[in-house]
Amino acid sequence: MIAIVKYNAGNIRSVQNALTRLGYESIITDDATELLNADKVIFPGVGEASSAMKYLTKKGLDKILVTIKKPMLGICLGLQLMCSHSEEADTMCLGIFDTKVKRFPATGKVPHMGWNSFTTTKNSLFKGIKLNNDVYYVHSYYAEINEQTIASCNYILPFGTAMQKNNFYATQFHPEKSADIGEQILKNFLEL
Repeated sequence: MIAIVKYNAGNIRSVQNALTRLGYESIITDDATELLNADKVIFPGVGEASSAMKYLTKKGLDKILVTIKKPMLGICLGLQLMCSHSEEADTMCLGIFDTKVKRFPATGKVPHMGWNSFTTTKNSLFKGIKLNNDVYYVHSYYAEINEQTIASCNYILPFGTAMQKNNFYATQFHPEKSADIGEQILKNFLEL
């Protein structure tokens, strides 16, 4: 079973639709038992960090998500909430990745919205993906590059667009909105 974390953040249905296109069934849930028993967990999100963390904390999911032993994939806000802290409303996050989330400087157009390429290290998440493929972004905050960064993008400045630590994976871009490349990345995750 694939569980999609429900926490009042957007893009949940587009993630579920992408999984359906790939032939996978999924449930949308904020139930701790269902999340812990899932074969894979997807932590999507479009929204604001502090209100998302308040919902996770209210449901006790801030304690549950960090203990998941099966593969978990954070997407966009999901990646940011898996970091230690976000400048967005000075929010303490889950702390899975040892990095901070910062607002893009106003020296360029914010939010970063549209298609952009990334460079990556060898990682099972990117099996079959060639360098310099474009994926879709919508974000005003970015994760600093750190030792768990497995892919980076350059928009105004270099930032971590994908991370991995043990069974935890995350992408700043939206694989569910990134056409064939995004579907391949989701498929790679689902086949881990």
